[in-house]
Amino acid sequence: MEHKRIYILLPLIIGVAMFCGFYIARFTGMSANNSADSKDKLTALMELLETEYVDSVSRNEIIESIIPFVLEKLDPHSSYIVPEDYNEIQDPIRGSFEGIGVQFNVKNDTIVIMQIISGGPSEKVNIKAGDRIVTINDSVVAGIGITNDNVVKLLKGPKGTKVKVGIRRGKQTKLLDFVITRDKIPFNSIDAAYMIEPKTGYIKISRFAATTPEEYSEHITKLRSQGMTRIIIDLRENGGGVLGSAIFLANEFLHKKDVIVYTQGKAHAPQYYHADGKGTCQDLAVAVLINEYSASASEIFAGAIQDNDRGIIVGRRSFGKGLVNRDFMFADSSMVRLTIQKFYSPSGRCIQKPYSDKKSDYANELIERYAHGEMQIKDSIHFPDSLIYKTKGGKTVYGGGGIMPEFFVPIDTSGYSELYSDLIQQSIIYDFAFEWSDSHRAKLSTYKQLSQFESYVKTQQLWNSLLTYAYSKNIQASRTDILVSKHRIESQLYAYIARNIFGESEFYMIINRDDSTIRKALQELNK
Repeated sequence: MEHKRIYILLPLIIGVAMFCGFYIARFTGMSANNSADSKDKLTALMELLETEYVDSVSRNEIIESIIPFVLEKLDPHSSYIVPEDYNEIQDPIRGSFEGIGVQFNVKNDTIVIMQIISGGPSEKVNIKAGDRIVTINDSVVAGIGITNDNVVKLLKGPKGTKVKVGIRRGKQTKLLDFVITRDKIPFNSIDAAYMIEPKTGYIKISRFAATTPEEYSEHITKLRSQGMTRIIIDLRENGGGVLGSAIFLANEFLHKKDVIVYTQGKAHAPQYYHADGKGTCQDLAVAVLINEYSASASEIFAGAIQDNDRGIIVGRRSFGKGLVNRDFMFADSSMVRLTIQKFYSPSGRCIQKPYSDKKSDYANELIERYAHGEMQIKDSIHFPDSLIYKTKGGKTVYGGGGIMPEFFVPIDTSGYSELYSDLIQQSIIYDFAFEWSDSHRAKLSTYKQLSQFESYVKTQQLWNSLLTYAYSKNIQASRTDILVSKHRIESQLYAYIARNIFGESEFYMIINRDDSTIRKALQELNK
C-alpha cells in the first residue's frame, strides 16, 4: 500500500517540479541576461510583481515599506524619514522653527498660552500668557478634542505668512482677534544658567543644536560677570544632537592639541578633532553631570573631559550611542539617516554599546541595568580587563559603551511613596500647579525675584489644597506617605508653578536644591 502511494505521487511531484522549474528558469534567466550585478533579486522581484502578480500593485508603496525594513536590519540608529516628519526632526537640531512664538498647553480641551517668547510675533501684537486660543483662522479649536500636535500644525508655518487667532482673555466674554505674522522663533537648547553657589555656575543643556555655541557663549559671559570660577555642565537626559556643537563645547575647556574625539568607518579613514587652544573656559574647574539618558554628543563631551583629565564626571553610566549618522535625501524630500562611522573617545574607547539583530534587546538594555542593580550600586558593574583604557594622565577608564563617571551617584529614591507615585503617574502635581498658577497669574506676575515669589507661595496653604485636589481624583494619602513624601512633593509643586510664571531657569533653581548628583558635584568641586 505504501509503495502504491509513492508511485501515484511521483508523477505529480515531477509535474509540479517541471511547472515550477519553468518559472524559476524564466526568473533566473531574466537575471542572467542582465547579469546578477545589474539586476539583483529585488529589482527582478519588483518586475515580477508588476508583470505577473494577480492584482495590481503600487511600486512606490512597496518600496516605501521595504526601505524601513532594510534599515532596521542594520543598526539601532539608521532610519527612514518621510517628508512630513523632516521638519519636526530637524527643528531641535537647527535650534529654530517658524511660527508665532508662544509656549502652550492643551488643558480642559482648551489651548492655553503658557509663555510668550520674548521678541516674537505674538509679543509684538500684545498676546499674553494666560490667554486662551478659541479660534484659528475663524475655525473653532476649543472643545473639539484638539491635540498638541494638531495645534502645532495649525500655528507653525513659513516665515512671513499670517494666521488669525481668536483669544479669550480673563473674564472677558468677547473674543479678541489678532492677526500674527509668523517669523523665525529660537528653539533654545540651554534650559537654565545661573549661579548655584557664590563661585559656581550651573548650565543645563537639554540638547546640542546649531545654536548651542551662541547660547553658551552668551550665558558664560553673564556668569563670569557674577564671579564664576567653577562650573557644572548638566547633560542628564541630553540625547545628543549636532556634533559640531559638542566639539565647540569641548574646545572651550581643552588645551591646544588635546584630542576631542575621532571617528572611523569602513569607507572613512580615522578623522581626529583637536582643540585649538582658543577656548574661553580653560581656566574654569568643571564638573559634568550625566546619566543613563545622556547620549551621543553628550558622551563625546563627557569623554573628552574625562580622557584629557580636564574635569570630573558625576552621575551614572551614559547611554552608549556612538554611531555617526549622515542624512541622504531623495528627490521627494524623504531621507535615509544612515550610520557611516563610530565615535571614539580620545583614549580609544568606542562610545557605542553592543547591539545585535534583536532590537528589543537594545531597547531594553536600560531596563536590564535596573534589574541587575547598576542604578543603585556602583559595584554591580563589572568591566573585563580587555575594556581598560588610560586617560592622558594615566587614570583607568572603561570601554564597552557609554561613559562611566568617576563619581557614581545612585538614583535618589528618598521621598518616594505610594502617594508620590500616584501623583506623578496621574500628573496631579503638574495639573494642580498649572491650574493654581493660571488662576493666580496676575498676582504672581508682580514678583520679579524668585525669593519674593516663593515667600508668597509658601503662605498660600498649597499643601492642603493639593491634597483636596488629589482626593477629588480618588487618590488617598496615608499619614506615613505624607511624612515620607511631603518635602519632595512640595518642592516639585513650587518648581512647576515657578516654571509657569517665570520659565525654565527658575524651575531648576528650585528643583536642584534637593538634587543628590548636584550636591556631589559641588562637594567635589569645593575640594
